[in-house]
Amino acid sequence: MRRAQHELRLPGHEGALSVVVHGHYGRPVVVFPSEAGRAVDFANNGMVDAVADLVDDGRVKLYCVDSLDAYSWADTSAPIDERARRHGVYTDWLAGSLLPFVHEDTGGGAEPMALGCSLGAYHAVHFALQRADLVPLAIGFSGNYDVGNWRAWGGSGDAAYFANPADYVPHLHGDHLGWLQSRLSLLLVAGQGDWETHPTGALPSTRAMAQALQDKGIRCELDLWGRDVAHDWPWWARQLAHHLPRFC
Repeated sequence: MRRAQHELRLPGHEGALSVVVHGHYGRPVVVFPSEAGRAVDFANNGMVDAVADLVDDGRVKLYCVDSLDAYSWADTSAPIDERARRHGVYTDWLAGSLLPFVHEDTGGGAEPMALGCSLGAYHAVHFALQRADLVPLAIGFSGNYDVGNWRAWGGSGDAAYFANPADYVPHLHGDHLGWLQSRLSLLLVAGQGDWETHPTGALPSTRAMAQALQDKGIRCELDLWGRDVAHDWPWWARQLAHHLPRFC
């Protein structure tokens, strides 16, 4: 399996974030790590092996990225609105550095999709909602889509509102909602076993987000696995292997 690592500079900041690319051809898939994770985590936790046949057959090309969570959402010393503003740096990097790199690397073929596990699920789904022009399909595994539940404190202003799908999705309307209805597709997956409700809140948040999206007429499939299915990498690998083939 072909593997390459690249460093893409953060616009307006010193330093760069890593992108580890697995594969040689196929639909580009932007892969977000779990909280404060790195680009190598997906492979190190067996996720690439779970879909190795798709990668080797040229059906998908995985673009696994670093998070910026340690600077934003995982920095619980900062108030929630400040963490949301810092998250904007990541969004700018995704739209301004990563996606142009993916487009050049793939020659502008099939449209990219995004996926992630745990906090990575939030990143995938939120980015698709914000930039469906760039990423019209996302899969979230065991995500919590309400930033107000993330050990939040301090006043919640515009930055936190527009970074929080649980807040803004119920208020989508007008032409922008119509465009999302025509453009975007989401798949939300969660188990019903250990750590999916406590302490992560992933199961209730996944149910609530799926309902909010469906209420707005945005294509959203909800797939809940059994009570033995935990908030953990081995289950996410099985869920990925089950779902990814139909999108590539």
